[in-house]
Amino acid sequence: MNSNLRKKGLTDAQVGVLLILPGLAVFCAIILYPFVNAILMSFTDRSLLMPNYKVVGLENYIKVFSDPYFGKTLITTILFVIGSTLLPFTLGFIWAIILNQGFKGSELLRGITLVNWIIPGTAIGFLWSWIFNGQYGILNAILTRTGLLETGVAWLGQTNTALICVIIARSWQMLPWYMAFLLGGLGGVPLDQVEAARVDGANNLQVFRYVVLPSMKTIILLILVLGTIGNLQHFDLPWTMTQGGPARATTTLSIDVYTTAFDNWNIGKAATIGTIWAVLLGLFSFVYLKQVKDSD
Repeated sequence: MNSNLRKKGLTDAQVGVLLILPGLAVFCAIILYPFVNAILMSFTDRSLLMPNYKVVGLENYIKVFSDPYFGKTLITTILFVIGSTLLPFTLGFIWAIILNQGFKGSELLRGITLVNWIIPGTAIGFLWSWIFNGQYGILNAILTRTGLLETGVAWLGQTNTALICVIIARSWQMLPWYMAFLLGGLGGVPLDQVEAARVDGANNLQVFRYVVLPSMKTIILLILVLGTIGNLQHFDLPWTMTQGGPARATTTLSIDVYTTAFDNWNIGKAATIGTIWAVLLGLFSFVYLKQVKDSD
């Protein structure tokens, strides 16, 4: 293809432009245009109930930032992101270290662990909703039969436990993802440094702290940033389990955008929340891209 274009007298730069045009057109149509359109809509009072709308300037942003529920939503989002990132990362790291020992059956366990990674988030949400169900959930059944509880607890119906339940479900879903990347990172730790540390009398904790962690610093930062970005935009599992309740205890930015647009019909305000949400995602994406560039 390139040779035919060159015969027509096109320069290398012109050939490059022609090659990227199809991909650029798809990007503009599917990603750039909806994103810019959403930003523009955030400055309007557009509603799904009425075809006509007008420009209201920063009115939506003032309403959002002065809304006490938005502050609660932001805090809930932060708690969800922190919990759903650090908990599966820690458990995934521990499990990766165990599987990295290469004992008999470790490959089978690795494969079994990866199963719940490929299960759709909606299915996982229904599974954990059944586990945490206050009437017939398996968790209450185990706790009551062992005598730890006298009566069942509505885990997803209480504001002080609902978010924790969602974080546990999300952690169960993402643990294999962290395990897979960390297991690959452990494979790149220099064995000679580990053996030298052992010779010097270092115990397991010291080897982990002074040899393993420094060797895996780049990959740890990358997967933490990627995990944070993924949790910031996660929607299906929390929505399946609680739909943002009870009393907005599990309402994150993604759920707030959905309910504002399709329950309250306020597209303008939903676009405003979405724009703020996109700015937060952009900040973490910038950190990720900078780290990738520095690691090259």
